Amino acid sequence: MENTVNTTPETKKKRVLSMIQPTGMFTLGNYLGALKNFVALQNDYECVYALADLHAITVRQNPAEFRKNTLSAYAMMLALGIDPEKSIFFIQSQVPEHAQLAWVLSCYTQFGELSRMTQFKDKSAKHADNVNAGLFTYPSLMAADILLYNADYVPVGADQKQHLELCRNIAERFNGLYSPTFVVPDGLIPKTGARIMSLQDPTKKMSKSDENTAGFITMLDTPAEIMKKFKRAVTDSEARVYYGENKAGINNLMGIYSCITGKSYDEIEKEFEGRGYGDFKTAVGEAVVKELEPIQARYNELIKDKAYLEKCYSEAAPRAEAIARRTLQKVMKKVGYLPVAH
Repeated sequence: MENTVNTTPETKKKRVLSMIQPTGMFTLGNYLGALKNFVALQNDYECVYALADLHAITVRQNPAEFRKNTLSAYAMMLALGIDPEKSIFFIQSQVPEHAQLAWVLSCYTQFGELSRMTQFKDKSAKHADNVNAGLFTYPSLMAADILLYNADYVPVGADQKQHLELCRNIAERFNGLYSPTFVVPDGLIPKTGARIMSLQDPTKKMSKSDENTAGFITMLDTPAEIMKKFKRAVTDSEARVYYGENKAGINNLMGIYSCITGKSYDEIEKEFEGRGYGDFKTAVGEAVVKELEPIQARYNELIKDKAYLEKCYSEAAPRAEAIARRTLQKVMKKVGYLPVAH
């Protein structure tokens, strides 16, 4: 029998789950690679978003700075356009079911699977003085984050595909042992977005942990700082704007300009035909300044309104927990735990 799609207004939207760590101000790379798409997804999906502060402590945090960064990240997400009425947007540590399910799932995750995670190897090398158990079991917590909410889709970049595949394996393993319990999620490749690279070393991803601060743009950089960084961006000696091999710097700038203006690479090549890199860098910088201006203005309003921010995340946590609790209770029963007596 042929499947038909119900297009009536009652059709249930698919659920998307995505989380981001609140460790310092987001970069232009975070914005164009993922966060801008978070906002767009709200129109077509039921969205559950969170600040992954449990994940953040695999690296040592200064407590006062960590609290400040979490609040700042929450305000920035709202400034970007995350709608707390339309989406559930909560702080991970305020929903204890994440840690509870993570423990259960860690018992259904094989040591060999975790030891093969490339991100564990990379971060272990980078933080050799603090290779803790949380860093090792990070993917089990990530699986719990996703599976708690019966997410149909998880937006993924290249560096998260391995984690999502492990999450799917854990879900299928548990479902196979105890009958269908979890929705097995699929990756969602964003329609727009790009892997934004460092302005100083375009072979590396743009990151706020870059020792060279000229390599990344933060969402709160001033127009003068943004223009200065783009004017100093690494390019090549050809002085011709086009996308091609051995042009990593220009390819990166074209990706940024394309994401913001919506112009194709062909259109960008025509626009800057016969013009030098100086003109192109200026145009990219100005486009970024214009894009971030209203976001920064909204952020500056929100960060001063602590009461509103607290209201938003305080109301979001119970909404998230209501979904998470149902899933956890189902899991606890299937594993064989005694129910809590009321």
